[in-house]
Amino acid sequence: AAAVAAIAFGQRAVVVDANVERVVARLFAIGTPLPAARPAIRAAADRITPDARAGDFAQAMMDLGATICTPRNPACGLCPLREDCAAFATADPAAFPVKPAKKPKPHRTGHGWWMERDGHVWLVRRPERGLLGGMRALPSGTWGDAPDPTPPVDAEWRTLAEPIGHVFTHFSLALRVHHAHVDAQPDGEGEWWPISGLDEAGLPTLFARAAAAVRKERDARN
Repeated sequence: AAAVAAIAFGQRAVVVDANVERVVARLFAIGTPLPAARPAIRAAADRITPDARAGDFAQAMMDLGATICTPRNPACGLCPLREDCAAFATADPAAFPVKPAKKPKPHRTGHGWWMERDGHVWLVRRPERGLLGGMRALPSGTWGDAPDPTPPVDAEWRTLAEPIGHVFTHFSLALRVHHAHVDAQPDGEGEWWPISGLDEAGLPTLFARAAAAVRKERDARN
C-alpha cells in the first residue's frame, strides 16, 4: 500500500519491503535481531524518506537491495551509499540485518527391532500420516522420552553398542536398535522380507542405516 501511494500517487509514504529492510538495517547497522528490529528499521527508513519524489526514492532503495545490497556477498564497491553505511564500516555488512538465533532442536529417543527368521527380517509399514509415512521400516514404536519398551516377542535380544542418530526437520533422534533371531510371528501387520534383497525394500535412510549396522555386527560375530 505504501509503495502504491508513493509510486503511483506521488505521496510521501515509507516503503519497507525485504530489500529496503536489508538496506536500511545495514545503512544504520541496526543490531537488534529480526523480527524485533523491524520497528527500528521502519523508523530509520522514515527518517531518510524525502518529502519530494518519495516514489523514486522507494524504487531506488528496492533496486539497490535487489541488485547491489544483496543478502550474500553484497557488492559494496558499487554501492552509492558505501561511505555513509555503518555496516560497511564494520567490515561485515552481510551480518545485517541480524537474524534471530535458531532454537535448538529437541532430542528424542526411540527403539527399533530387527527380528530375523530364516534369512528374512520383519518389516512394517509406517502410518500414512506422519514422518516417513507409508514407508517400510523396522518396528520402532513411539519416539520420545518413554522408558525402554517391552520387546515385541520373546527372544535373546542384543542391542547395538551405538544408537543410530538422525536429524529430522524439527528434532534429532537416537534410535536404539535391538536385534534377535525369533521363532514367533510378531503381532500386527507386516511382512517377512529377504535380507539378501533388503536394498530393494526402499527403507528410509534412518532404517537403512540401522539395518546396515545390524548386518555388520552380525557378520562380524559370525
